Amino acid sequence: MRLTLAIFGLCFQMAAFAQSFDHAHNAFNKVLEKYVVVYDNNLKSAVDYKQLSQDRQRLDGYLTSLSQVEQAQYQNWTQNQQLSFLINAYNAFTLQLIIDNIAQFESGNAESIRDLGGLFTSPWERAFFTLLGKKRTLDWVEHEKIRVDFDEPRIHAALVCAAVSCPKLRAEAFTAEKLDSQLEDQMLTFLSDRDTNGVDEKGLYLSRIFDWYSEDFGNIRDYMRHYDDALANTAEEKEQLNQEISIRYVNYNWQLNSLNYR
Repeated sequence: MRLTLAIFGLCFQMAAFAQSFDHAHNAFNKVLEKYVVVYDNNLKSAVDYKQLSQDRQRLDGYLTSLSQVEQAQYQNWTQNQQLSFLINAYNAFTLQLIIDNIAQFESGNAESIRDLGGLFTSPWERAFFTLLGKKRTLDWVEHEKIRVDFDEPRIHAALVCAAVSCPKLRAEAFTAEKLDSQLEDQMLTFLSDRDTNGVDEKGLYLSRIFDWYSEDFGNIRDYMRHYDDALANTAEEKEQLNQEISIRYVNYNWQLNSLNYR
């Protein structure tokens, strides 16, 4: 009888935990609000990695809550809850990767996230965190989970790899209730940044992201025509977008998107 009650109690606690995950991602919101600085008319952002590394308890607690989610629990969520969880996990564990190695940036031994890889692996191939019950890599989250399970090209404007040329890191977490509007805002903002995307006398220029992940966008010209208001500053530029405009991809600045070192 006691054993039965103990098992029942354990199952009840596990069930209660399964329902307790904060889909508002409040802890991550507080981290982002405090350490992400948005600038250039809301088009870009930088992170105060130095201060975050010295006051990381809230981020660490949030990462722990992500790692405690099991596969069965995740499977019971809505698609928007799942995708918000994965995007936030990618961005939050990227923050962890940077602050875990903050000494390398402060000493000048690292200038970008790419300097944090191993001899034969990139930083995105490092299994340094647990997610959905197993040790994972950032590449797994993006390429084996998000891009496989969700037909959503706008995620490429939401996943932030800690580089200057990345889309901006939002100063708020992604949530299921606001996911569509947040993703759309991310894409509009990214395409409105004339340092990375726009129309000029040579044609349409775009971030390398649209080249690297071209298969996710289908016909890139057709895709960009949906965002002519963001890409074009004038009626003439909009008209160019409606034609077979030439496309080129601009150089990618991998320097750390840091408030301290930019």
